[in-house]
Amino acid sequence: MTDIENLGIKTVLHPVSDVEKAKAVYTALLGIEPQTDSAYYVGYDVAGQHIGLVPGGNGETVPVSYWHVTDIAGKIAEITAAGGAVKQDARDVGHGRLVATVTDADGNVLGLLQDPQ
Repeated sequence: MTDIENLGIKTVLHPVSDVEKAKAVYTALLGIEPQTDSAYYVGYDVAGQHIGLVPGGNGETVPVSYWHVTDIAGKIAEITAAGGAVKQDARDVGHGRLVATVTDADGNVLGLLQDPQ
């Protein structure tokens, strides 16, 4: 089994222009309060998924699904060797969690996320 089969898509980040307004909508939709609630990130854990609200959108205008992987550098290398491109290289977003974005041949954005071992 590959790490994608083991971990899969577990995180979807939604860019928002107004985090407080978005938080009200997502709280109503999901029926729970956010587990992470700060000025720079709001996150909900529900039904095995993590739904995040990213103020300002980090340059994205559509939600990005994040594939959880065990080796982000290795997965980036595999994707680029297959014809994908790095959009934003791996970076630590806190507590050792690494995220990156790549694009497929059509420019679709794919997120990668590696939690600390």
